[in-house]
Amino acid sequence: FVACEQEGAPSIIRSQLHLRWELFEETHIIMKTTFSIPFKNCSSSSVILLTILVFACCFQPTSSFISSYRRYTSSCISSFQQHQKKSHMTCNESKNNEDKRDILPHQAKGVIFDIDGTLADSWKLGFDATQVVLKNNNIPLIDEQLYHECTRYSTPDRLARHAGLDPDKDGEFLTVGQKLADEFDVLYVGLVSTETAGFYEGVEDLIFNLPNINKGVRIAALTNACVAYAHAVLKTNCPKISGGVSEEGIYEKFLSIHGADTVPKPKPHPDGLFQCCKEIEVSPQECVYIGDSPSDAVAAKAAGSVAIGVLWGSHSIESLKKAPFDFFCNDIDELKRLLMREK
Repeated sequence: FVACEQEGAPSIIRSQLHLRWELFEETHIIMKTTFSIPFKNCSSSSVILLTILVFACCFQPTSSFISSYRRYTSSCISSFQQHQKKSHMTCNESKNNEDKRDILPHQAKGVIFDIDGTLADSWKLGFDATQVVLKNNNIPLIDEQLYHECTRYSTPDRLARHAGLDPDKDGEFLTVGQKLADEFDVLYVGLVSTETAGFYEGVEDLIFNLPNINKGVRIAALTNACVAYAHAVLKTNCPKISGGVSEEGIYEKFLSIHGADTVPKPKPHPDGLFQCCKEIEVSPQECVYIGDSPSDAVAAKAAGSVAIGVLWGSHSIESLKKAPFDFFCNDIDELKRLLMREK
């Protein structure tokens, strides 16, 4: 890793290595936040395993490393959790734990949605706006694959990486990233329409009917884009229901809406989910979070929520199935059945 960081190293190599480092940090977030197990308290064998996997990134292709990394770290986390239960539970605590197991999606009191790739088919808008910003700043353009891979980051972080900057080495990473993000957000938000960021078929019906079928359920939205974009997409796609059915606006069903710029830390950190849960007055353990990115699953599990992965967004099925999602949906109809199952 250090060798590839030397001046003159190809930017693609640096980008791949930093992607792997982010994956390593994902596991730390889950372990520290969800299970309260800092690395220093993990068994030595498990730490050695994780360390070997990190070093292995220098010798394996990216896809191979990601596959191995997420498979084995998931196994480690499960082992840590089981070890804690066996070591610290009394008989009474064990009995109580049976009553505190994860809820099923249709039992949730709160449903929080990601937006891009989950509710809205907007990847082309994001990709085109990114290319415009990069071109205007004399930064080499990117391909679609790299764009999709980096949608797991917040906009300033993503654009700084596209500019070839290193968050650990380049002092201007934050300032350059924010400058590019400001340009991007103005363009991005201004281009929102039902053509560029329209809901996937069936989403409007899902949002409208969910509170009617699951009485009392509260709806929120959390994206790694700016909050202005979140409001623009939801307002554009959530017109009044007419025809005598109802005059209630679908947009008003979202009781909490947040972006990366209105929460302490963006996904994969759980801060945004905690904030949404607080505002809709539902505990994270009684919520489901629905998204199309591995970072959505990491954030949900770190918050203690049920994680539902949708397979129609920006990320490959292979990458999603290596993330800690609890459920997967191939289409909107499957998601409806999962959320609206009769009690």
